[in-house]
Parts: sequence; C-alpha cells; structure tokens
Amino acid sequence: MFTTVAIILDGFGFAAWLFLSSVGLTLIYGVMRILNISHGGFYALGAYSAAWAIGLYTQTGNTIALTYLIIPVAAIVVGILTGLLVERGLLRFMYGHEEVLMVLVTYAVFLILEDVTKLIWGTESYVAYQPAFWLGTVDVAGIPYTIYKFLIIGIAVAVGAGLYWGLNHTRVGKLLLVVIHDREVSAALGINVTLFFTVTFVIGTTLGALGGALTAPEISVVPGIGAEVIVMAFAVIVIGGMGSIGGAMIGAVIVGFARAMSVHLYPPVEMFSIYLVMAVVLAVRPYGLFALAEGRKI
Repeated sequence: MFTTVAIILDGFGFAAWLFLSSVGLTLIYGVMRILNISHGGFYALGAYSAAWAIGLYTQTGNTIALTYLIIPVAAIVVGILTGLLVERGLLRFMYGHEEVLMVLVTYAVFLILEDVTKLIWGTESYVAYQPAFWLGTVDVAGIPYTIYKFLIIGIAVAVGAGLYWGLNHTRVGKLLLVVIHDREVSAALGINVTLFFTVTFVIGTTLGALGGALTAPEISVVPGIGAEVIVMAFAVIVIGGMGSIGGAMIGAVIVGFARAMSVHLYPPVEMFSIYLVMAVVLAVRPYGLFALAEGRKI
C-alpha cells in the first residue's frame, strides 16, 4: 500500500512537470513544424531567472508569499524577450527550409543559450527552496508530500485546460487551427501567418521558461539542466503524438508513471523504462498515440 501510494503521487507529480516542460515544444511543432531543440535552453533560462530573482528577494527579508508572483513573472519576461529575439532575429529567415535544417539551427541556438546562462549566472548552483519549503507538507497515507508539488499539478491542469479552451473556443484559436492544417491557404485567405508563427513561438518559449521557473524551488539549478529536459520532453511528445496538446498530456502521464514505477520498484531501469515505453508505442503507432500520419509530398 505504501509503495502504491508513493508511485501514484510521484507519477502525477513527475507527469505535471513533464507536461509543463514539453507542451510548449509540441505547440511550436504543431503550428510551425519546427522541432525546437532550443526549448531546453528556454527551460534553463526560466529556472535560472526564477532562482536568481527569488534569491535576491528573500535577502530583503520580506514575506515569502510574493515569491509565488516572482516565479511566473520571471518566466514570462524571459520567455517573451528571448522568444522574440530568436524568432524575429533568426528563425523567420529560415521558414520554408527543410525540417532537418531547422533542427540544426535550433540546436545551435540551444548551445548558445547554454553558454548565455553560464555568462550571466556563472557555473555555480542556485538554490531557491523558499517557495516549496514555506508551503510545508501534507500527510498522504503516511507519506509526507510537499504541498508545492500539488500546486505544480494544479498549474499543469490549468495550463492544459487553458490551451484546449483557447484553441477550440476562441476566434484566434480557430484561425490558428486553420494555419496548422494549411498555411498556404491561410495566407491566401488573408490570415497573417507570420504573426501567428511569432506569437506561437513566444507562447511556446514562455511555457518552457515557466516549466523551468516552477521547477527551480525543488531542484538545484545547475548548468546542463536544459539538456536533460529536452530529452525527456522529446520522449513525451513522441509518445503522445507530435503537435498534439492532448497527446502531450497523456504522454506526460505515461512517462511519469513509468519513471515512478521504476524508481520505486527497480531504480536501475529508471531511464531505460521511459525509452522502452517510447519504443513500444512507436512500434504500434509510428506517429504517436494521438497524431495523424501526414501525407507524403512528392
């Protein structure tokens, strides 16, 4: 019973983190057909900026409660500024090229962002435990569980619901769906496809930064965290179906529970279990669980 409860709690907690870290990646791919390898760099920037801002604020001796406002503000500022810089300064010149070339370009951006974080914040670790520590813990079937983890789960559900509502029940969302299905026809109908690309990329980078900022109070923020998250996020969106928001949520749950079960039952296969699940899913559904196979253009 104890192990079962622990698996459920850790599974949902890890799934929430994975969804927040990967949903921006799948959104960008769904609209722009860009596998944004630099997504891990935006995650790292969000984590570093939040940890740094929390550290500065807590030194003033003011109430910890305001750090819960600092976290999203730091993510939004970093996501918007860097997202606009990368999309307007580089990616817009690459539209229309092969997807493989876009992968190489975004990988180069990722390497640049990795060095940028080191130039700004150095190579020492940042610890911003105060927001998670201040909320305390709650006892669940005899297991002390941080309330902050439940907060992240709630935010992940809210983000998923907000994206679903925005895409399916707003005029802008419906126009975006038109762009997703056929960008050439969309442009012919007078839809500003370039503007939709810019906004989508900025939203995706902001979501990536938000994932990092929310994770900062639970980890030691160190160089290299972006590389880890891009690998995990890629596994999530491949399992769920690249470009599918709902698929990212289901993929995050699958990967989250696979990881939680392996950690509690047989820790040596923690990473292996994730890629085993991905291999099994792709063997049955080569395009992921919720993605439709695209017609091949000749």
